[in-house]
Amino acid sequence: MRRFDRRTFLTGSLSTGAALAMQRIVARGEVFGKTSYRHLMATKGNGAYGLLRSTAASNTGEMLLALPEGFQYTVFGKTGEKMSDGNQTPRAHDGMAAFSVKGELRLIRNHEINNQLGKLGVTIGDPKKSYDPMAGGGTTTLVIDPKTRELKRHFVSLSGSLHNCAGGPTPWGSWISCEETVLGTNKFKDPQGNDRGGFSKEHGYCFEVSASSNELKEAVPLPALGRFVHEAIAVDPKTGIVYETEDRGAAGFYRFIPKKKGKLSQGGRLQMLAIKDNPKYDTRTGQKGGAKFDVIWVDIDDPDPASATADAASVYKQGNDKGAAIFARLEGCWYGEGSIFFTATSGGDKRRGQIWQYTPRGNGDGLLTLLFESPDAQVLDGPDNLCVSPRGGLIICEDGGEEQFVRGLTAEGKIFDFARNIVSGFETREFAGATFSPDGQTLFLNIQTPGLTFAVWGPWNEGAL
Repeated sequence: MRRFDRRTFLTGSLSTGAALAMQRIVARGEVFGKTSYRHLMATKGNGAYGLLRSTAASNTGEMLLALPEGFQYTVFGKTGEKMSDGNQTPRAHDGMAAFSVKGELRLIRNHEINNQLGKLGVTIGDPKKSYDPMAGGGTTTLVIDPKTRELKRHFVSLSGSLHNCAGGPTPWGSWISCEETVLGTNKFKDPQGNDRGGFSKEHGYCFEVSASSNELKEAVPLPALGRFVHEAIAVDPKTGIVYETEDRGAAGFYRFIPKKKGKLSQGGRLQMLAIKDNPKYDTRTGQKGGAKFDVIWVDIDDPDPASATADAASVYKQGNDKGAAIFARLEGCWYGEGSIFFTATSGGDKRRGQIWQYTPRGNGDGLLTLLFESPDAQVLDGPDNLCVSPRGGLIICEDGGEEQFVRGLTAEGKIFDFARNIVSGFETREFAGATFSPDGQTLFLNIQTPGLTFAVWGPWNEGAL
């Protein structure tokens, strides 16, 4: 059985044109359509782990996930459960990362709650320690027993933020939680006549949450990282540069160069990616698999513009006016062995998603590569959160319109199904928050609705993950 490692993945031929012609393994044995990509699929022993089987949770017996044979999981942190601090577990589980803190295994988990209209009494934690007592989003911290993979305690760790979709871990032991909205104090009616805004604070920021904190701390925004429709971040541990994605139909890919590595609150410079010698290049359609682009960066003069409340594209327009590139709904973002991997959820000619890789160069610029573009919903439907596994494969959480999968991508550019949502009545709800434990033995996942967190383990070395 071939063993897969991180370096093999990252130096493999993932950017070949073959990555554009993939078809999913159909776990329930359906027949492939007329166009078969069977010869390009990862097979068991060559990246994939085999067909998916409905599997019961080891701790509760519930049938919630379909996994390859040999894999197990526990489920915990369900919406509505009472937490150790007395609060109820919030809904809308989303981005997440795992940390080791003084021998403890911890998760910090986002909750993508957007009450749209400012209202008292909606915070998930103590309003006195909340950034905005009229906003319902934030994060929870979960302490996990590494042996049983069950929950030991959990508590609110960020409160009063809004629409906390994704984010990312830092090398210095914290989680950056990102707001996917620019709603604020301004109150207005949307096109459908609904009231929006009216909060006590402006939103659209990133917040840092320490993994070692054992209680809710007062939240402080990081305006220098920009006020826009944030999705995720990834930090290059060598430089401390923070890369950021933006979830809009016309979106930018950003980087934040801090004045002092690891001290984001001290400010820095925000920039937006541009294609060298091709200003305002539109990556959303017309791309070829394996396409490579030389990258430069343009400065954002005002990362926290007053106009952002009325115009969510205020920061994006500054960069685009200087020639920055256009992407389609950038979401997941993860660092792996010298590169940043990120997803364009609705990118590509079929609008089913793209996966990009950015590799920095020593001169401050870099190389952008299109790793994968989905030709059909049955191949990949709306790639969202992603992470690099300790063994080198890419794990991709799907957020499409039908049944939902966690996919794996191998060094050879072949795709396979690793998990399927089989939660009764919620089969079309998205996966989110994929992250591995620091020892690489446990994959943690969320299903956003009804709000469940999973710990998955098994024979990882038998495949690409």
